[in-house]
Amino acid sequence: MPYFGINVFTMNVLNLTQMLEFSQKGDERGHLVIVEGMKDIPFEIKRIFYIYGSDKDVVRGQHANKVSEFVLINVAGTSKVKVKDGKGNETVYSLNRPHTGIYLPRMVWKEMYDFSEDSVLLCLASTHYDPEEYIRNYDEYLKIVSESGEET
Repeated sequence: MPYFGINVFTMNVLNLTQMLEFSQKGDERGHLVIVEGMKDIPFEIKRIFYIYGSDKDVVRGQHANKVSEFVLINVAGTSKVKVKDGKGNETVYSLNRPHTGIYLPRMVWKEMYDFSEDSVLLCLASTHYDPEEYIRNYDEYLKIVSESGEET
């Protein structure tokens, strides 16, 4: 599936994963962070959800998506996101500022963890929810990646 002209199966998907910094405006009244689809992030936003109240030891996510792309933003508190490409490569991102986020392309394994007590993790998705496009078993994910012929 193309990502702005790039096929995610022809390169390492971790190369597409990236930290984003969003415009913020502020004065003595507080701060405003602006995120617009196809402008600040590389897709139109079709779904928004957020995770809160997770204990520090809880691991969320633990899946890959066949179609959906995501941007994750800790609008309050902190958390970490581990992303894997299914070929032994992984990266850990710390989300600790409300004006930064992480872009996750499709077909990356994601795990969110180490939530602070006040963490609110906002998730912007490129698709409406479809349980059929989720890969929730890591061994199945590894098999799909190995059969895809992706280069490292």
